[in-house]
This record gives sequence, C-alpha cells and structure tokens, in this order.
Amino acid sequence: MTAGKRRQVLLMQRRATVDDGYGNEQAGDFETVFETTAELIPMKGSEPVIAARLTGTQPYVVRIPSCTAAREVGTAWRIVDKRDPRRIFNITSVADMDQKNRTIDILATQGEAA
Repeated sequence: MTAGKRRQVLLMQRRATVDDGYGNEQAGDFETVFETTAELIPMKGSEPVIAARLTGTQPYVVRIPSCTAAREVGTAWRIVDKRDPRRIFNITSVADMDQKNRTIDILATQGEAA
C-alpha cells in the first residue's frame, strides 16, 4: 500500500474501563487510543430488515499501516472518521493479510451499532 492511497484520517477508539463507585470495573465511553491514515475499500452493501425496518449497512475493508498500537485493535474497538465524526464503523474482524506486518486489514461496517 502506498501512502497516496491512504486518504482518510481515522480515530481508533475503544471503551474505557471505569469504576462504578462500588469497586467494580465496567465499560465506559469510547476514547481515542490513536489516530492513523487509512485506505477505505468499499464492499457490496446490504439492507437487512431489523425490527420490521429496512436498514442499510455498508461494509468496508479499512487498510491501515501496521504499528504496535494497530496490532492491538480488536472487535471491541470502533473507528471514527476524523473529518466527519458522524461516520462510525463497527469492527467485525482484524487480519494481517500480507503476513509481513506491513498493513492491517480491518473488516468494518458503517451503519451498525457498535
């Protein structure tokens, strides 16, 4: 992947762990862990029927450069477009497709709840 294809600036976020006041830890709000450039590759979308309503979802392959922080990304994380914070992607899977740790391919869906 060349740098010219990485046109998007994305925020990689995961839920913070907070104390509930009784000594127990629980999931809090999402917080940004790191910022990266990425190539967004759209895939064929779908329109599933949920609760008798048609909802449109758009899956993407999000290709980011590999780094220590990027290798920690998992399905509990989410991606937010820095230029348009209303664009939120739910991560479905994470893979090192070239097996050389140069890039990480993330299958993510826009239009689903995280």
